[in-house]
Amino acid sequence: MKNPDKHVPFAPATEAVNRYRTVHFLNSVNEFGRLLPDTGREVAFAGRSNTGKSSSLNLLTSQRQLARVSKTPGRTQMINFFEVEPDRYLVDLPGYGYARVPEAMRRHWGALLERYLRERQALRGLLLVMDIRHPLTGLDQQMLDCCIARELPTHILLTKADKLSRGAAQSVLQQVRKALRTSYPRATVQLFSAMTRHGVEEAHARLDEWLGY
Repeated sequence: MKNPDKHVPFAPATEAVNRYRTVHFLNSVNEFGRLLPDTGREVAFAGRSNTGKSSSLNLLTSQRQLARVSKTPGRTQMINFFEVEPDRYLVDLPGYGYARVPEAMRRHWGALLERYLRERQALRGLLLVMDIRHPLTGLDQQMLDCCIARELPTHILLTKADKLSRGAAQSVLQQVRKALRTSYPRATVQLFSAMTRHGVEEAHARLDEWLGY
């Protein structure tokens, strides 16, 4: 699972690829009261800043610029809604844990994320993005605790899997699975790489399940 010299081209279209490549930006909000009507189905993407959340969303939708990718962590500062089709949405949540974000903004994001996860009835599942080299940080575990309290299905993408050898990546995957069985038995996990497309079909299957396809 070596890091290639350049991005791997998008693979030939499958039914899921065709479905998600039509996703388009709908709205950005920074206050709970300005969210879209709480109807239909939606899947949220969450994770620490600089874990590859935007790159993962772009790959899963076969669009290179759907979510803004930046070398500066913490650039996703709004809750961004993307429409798959009417009443089915993908939601990009602000990245958390980046130290350079002002304290007042971190508090605002934290309160907004906590309320969104607790109260949003249309939310059917959370894709939690973690850098495979730094999985299950304290903030990640806080996010999982919120999901447990809500009984919200959670699927973890261990991103940047291409940064490790195949054996090392599998070892981390097994370690995370073991930790989840002990503390978060309803959460699932997979390897993922936006560089090599590893794990795309598995992630699409999870999206299909939660969005009702």
